[in-house]
Amino acid sequence: MSEMISFANEATKLLHWIIDFVLNLAVNFGVPQLINAGVFYGIAGVVIMMAYGVVLFRNIVHSALCLTASFIALGCMYIFLSADFLGAVEIMVYGGAVAIIIVMGIMLIRREDMSHSNPGRGVVAHIAAGVVSALFFISMAAAVIMSPFGAPAEYKLSDSVTGLADLMLTKYIVPFEVAAILLLMAMVGAIIVAKGREADEA
Repeated sequence: MSEMISFANEATKLLHWIIDFVLNLAVNFGVPQLINAGVFYGIAGVVIMMAYGVVLFRNIVHSALCLTASFIALGCMYIFLSADFLGAVEIMVYGGAVAIIIVMGIMLIRREDMSHSNPGRGVVAHIAAGVVSALFFISMAAAVIMSPFGAPAEYKLSDSVTGLADLMLTKYIVPFEVAAILLLMAMVGAIIVAKGREADEA
């Protein structure tokens, strides 16, 4: 019995040594940083693909669902970047309420054929949009690389909910209202695009 206990102890020590060796090896090769980078770029890729799906799908309902997926993926990115409150708000408000309102608004139009309710453009327009998007991403990447980012002391919030509410309703009230107006314009535009030719024919 004692021999079995000693054998189990030795096996446990060997297992612990192997685990420690593998973890130290992973840290030395920067595996945790690679995993973090992979998760970040993976989520960012989902956000970008879903955003392109909003534009490329011919069915506007599918475009609205892609918009919902993009909102949810963006909320996951906020959570990954330790902005838990913003991530929860993004998923609940944009990924939930706003996207559902947009989909319901589109469905209430009662268009008979939704397969081509999101009018597409030619190949030249898609190429031009891709070039503009690439230039935008390159300029944003250059701005991020060349800008010396540093959080001022007054923005270090102990209570994220109270601090964000104070900033959004005082210093950043204008961008907050502009975002609300843009959201309203997007919903009205989605309804106009969905009605499309039906209104012209009437």
